Amino acid sequence: MTDMGVAASDSGLPDGKTVPMRVRSMVGLIPLFAVETLEPALLEKVPVFKYHMEWFLENRPGLAGLVSRWFVPGSGERRLLSLLRGHRMKASLKRMLDPEEFLSDYGVRSVSRYHLEDPYIYWAEGRSLSVDDEPSESRSRLFGGNSNWRGPIWFPMNFLIIESLHKFHHYYGDDFKIEYPTGSGTFVTIDQVAAELTTRLVRIFLQNSEGLAR
Repeated sequence: MTDMGVAASDSGLPDGKTVPMRVRSMVGLIPLFAVETLEPALLEKVPVFKYHMEWFLENRPGLAGLVSRWFVPGSGERRLLSLLRGHRMKASLKRMLDPEEFLSDYGVRSVSRYHLEDPYIYWAEGRSLSVDDEPSESRSRLFGGNSNWRGPIWFPMNFLIIESLHKFHHYYGDDFKIEYPTGSGTFVTIDQVAAELTTRLVRIFLQNSEGLAR
């Protein structure tokens, strides 16, 4: 798994070997979901938890270096528990909020638009197997007509993204700004991004000028 919405999956072979497959899918955004904030008053009520967290940070530096610095107070003296530090979170959001990648008019795509023109191709036993952007029903019966993981907007996953963004904003506050959309030169708070994504999801259910769902 890498930052910025790129998932490096392993394909298992009969001989036990694995082949990493770098596909730009929502799998790479899932680390955003592992986030929670702790209020100062709550920490005082769980001293055993606090002790074990401090022990982990001091005795497992290799792993601790990958997660947020939970002992650094944020907005309202809150603490952050997250798999992503600030710079990694920003890198992931930069890719997620790029209209040429994951950001669409109706939410966050499950597969990057990048693969519409440049599908990921894996060769196996002389056959090419590809992953590309399929914004509607799957073109293969293998998926039973469901192509959620192949490009369309998956509402539950978008809900988790928005929920995570609210939690990040709860810690970082209004002083922490990110570019939205990527490349626009406009910087907004994480909470504003969450609100914008919510609006885009609502559009799925709104009627157009002809009275049809968009």
